[in-house]
Amino acid sequence: MVNEKKTTGQGRNVALVAVVAALYAAITLMIAPFSFGPVQLRLSEGLNHLAAWNKRYIVALGLGVLLANLVSPLGWIDWVFGTLGTVIMTTITYFLTRNMKNALAKIITSTVVVATIGMAILAGEFVFAFNIGASGAFSSGSHGGIFAQWLAYYISVVPGELFSLIVGGVIIYILNKTIDLSK
Repeated sequence: MVNEKKTTGQGRNVALVAVVAALYAAITLMIAPFSFGPVQLRLSEGLNHLAAWNKRYIVALGLGVLLANLVSPLGWIDWVFGTLGTVIMTTITYFLTRNMKNALAKIITSTVVVATIGMAILAGEFVFAFNIGASGAFSSGSHGGIFAQWLAYYISVVPGELFSLIVGGVIIYILNKTIDLSK
């Protein structure tokens, strides 16, 4: 006989992964023209804070990014590197915050990880994409050496990311007051 409680828990996990992935993709696609490119506002990035509460959200956010990036002007580059970057930064967030009890500390840690490591990976993705000519619907506009290009892209993506993380952080903080996000 299958353990009914374990099966119910697994079903709940799968459902939560699907809901968060769909929510990430839907929010991204709702403002799609602004969700892609070297200067972007991807409000769905505020959901990255969820990884500080439960490792299932690493999978959920990775899937959400993959789904959203299926329409990215960068094509396969964004499918692979965008998804991989999200999995890396949310995994780091999870491990750094898994023993923290304070919600604000979790959100601050998540914000720092995503705005530094996550955006560094994204800037690297843009350098790679534009140097191989995969400009898609937007052009590079960055010239100079590899580091100069990386720095220009990093500086261009951080403001929108910080805005999204602050908005998402406020929502997740309030949500955490009424829902146990770790379960």
